[in-house]
Amino acid sequence: MGIARSKVTAQGQISVPAEVRRRLGIRPGSVIEWDESGDAIVVRKVGRWSSQDIHERLFPEGAPAARDLTTLKEGIAQHARTKHGRR
Repeated sequence: MGIARSKVTAQGQISVPAEVRRRLGIRPGSVIEWDESGDAIVVRKVGRWSSQDIHERLFPEGAPAARDLTTLKEGIAQHARTKHGRR
């Protein structure tokens, strides 16, 4: 069994249980989001993302190849030269 249960009214409404409101920091006026994750539905307060959620959205095809520090620094320098017009 999960944290708590809610019953759906005839109008399709539910009450968010006090324990869930407390854990998510939901107050009057808060917005919650319903998301599909495999065969489960995830409910979260809008604006709260786990590091896994962020990683999946940034890298939908998987993590990029690892690079060494020298390559990263050269990429940053190249970007700065391009952006600020210095050669």
